[in-house]
Amino acid sequence: MEPDLFTAAAEERQEKDPAGSPLAVRMRPRTLDEVVGQQHLLKPGSPLRRLVGEGSSGPAGPSSVILWGPPGTGKTTLAYVVSKATNKRFVELSAITAGVKEVRAVIDGARRASGGYGQETVLFLDEIHRFSKAQQDSLLPAVENRWVTLIAATTENPYFSVISPLLSRSLLLTLEPLTDDDIRDLLRRALTDERGLGSAVALPEDTEGHLLRIAGGDARRALTALEAAAGAALDKGEAEIALTTLEETVDRAAVKYDRDGDQHYDVASALIKSIRGSDVDAALHYLARMIEAGEDPRFIARRLMISASEDIGLADPNALPIAVAAAQAVAMIGFPEAALTLSHATIALALAPKSNAATTAIGAALDDVRKGLAGPVPPHLRDGHYKGAAKLGHAQGYVYPHDLPEGIAAQQYAPDALKDRQYYEPTRHGAEARYADAVEWTRKHLGRKRS
Repeated sequence: MEPDLFTAAAEERQEKDPAGSPLAVRMRPRTLDEVVGQQHLLKPGSPLRRLVGEGSSGPAGPSSVILWGPPGTGKTTLAYVVSKATNKRFVELSAITAGVKEVRAVIDGARRASGGYGQETVLFLDEIHRFSKAQQDSLLPAVENRWVTLIAATTENPYFSVISPLLSRSLLLTLEPLTDDDIRDLLRRALTDERGLGSAVALPEDTEGHLLRIAGGDARRALTALEAAAGAALDKGEAEIALTTLEETVDRAAVKYDRDGDQHYDVASALIKSIRGSDVDAALHYLARMIEAGEDPRFIARRLMISASEDIGLADPNALPIAVAAAQAVAMIGFPEAALTLSHATIALALAPKSNAATTAIGAALDDVRKGLAGPVPPHLRDGHYKGAAKLGHAQGYVYPHDLPEGIAAQQYAPDALKDRQYYEPTRHGAEARYADAVEWTRKHLGRKRS
């Protein structure tokens, strides 16, 4: 028998005994209109709408798609909806267990079904990033000739994990992490729907909030935790799921942390101040609190990037590249692996030598500008590329520094009102010591007086 994702036998068993299937399976949407989140992919005329038969066919048939997104955002759910809504032959393979032999068997079956019965085949390939280049190559003829319409799912960046020829023959659809509102809607639906818990238990607000933190944008995780906690509450004969019951069930304490209130800002502030104070252990503690409470990893990464310039600057020129790289990595991988990247960056920043010279320099410069200390640009620095500029004296007398042996020209650069102003006062902490030497040397050769 072909490796069908949702075999008739499994469906029949689920219909007879729905409670025997996990809550996350029972609550899978039956149509695209029931899908929570991902509304940017579900507009009329979208590739997914066309895959389920909404729209024209003929020469402009539905395209193969690659679904890219974090775990629990609905990749398998969307494949399930397609399998239920279409009259096409639906086959599933997992890249964890399948190889070239299985791929070729599916393709051969698709060609027979097309030639013998005129039936199109949709192939759902889960975790395509686990396929080798040769295994992915084996899909190319079938996709190119539309013997199969491919739905491939991956949590890895497809630009790195999927071969270019396959990527170019498919549409890349990016799934976004589910919001708290999305997960909340899903939980409340599962509580009341007859396919779910059928109003057997209630979910108080504090328990719901903790479930949202546990979920971290992962619908499957949210429903799994809800099912376990509901089972524990029913075993106790309780009418609602208490927070303590949820904590006991998932072995995860509710961290006092309101992402929209004081705790959000207090803990974030404590993280940055611990980094500034070079206390790596305290910084890691606050980072862990933010992670455990379900803070958006992108928010944490943004704070680290600011810290790299605000508190470290040129004392360690690698601090900002590390923070930026961490932010890019976090955006690509998400939790739980993003915790490792954020830890990496937090440790590097906490242990780096500190300097706020860049912060105070721009602050002093902005203060002068806001006070009106500006004045006209010196004539020799003005643009001289347009006709008539020379008659106005623009760019006349400008000395090109590269023409001089030392590469520095002793001419006035700042407006008259600020010609002796000095904003950057480097420390001698870490790598900034060499910048201190450089600024002292350049100011001397520019003939600048100490302000």
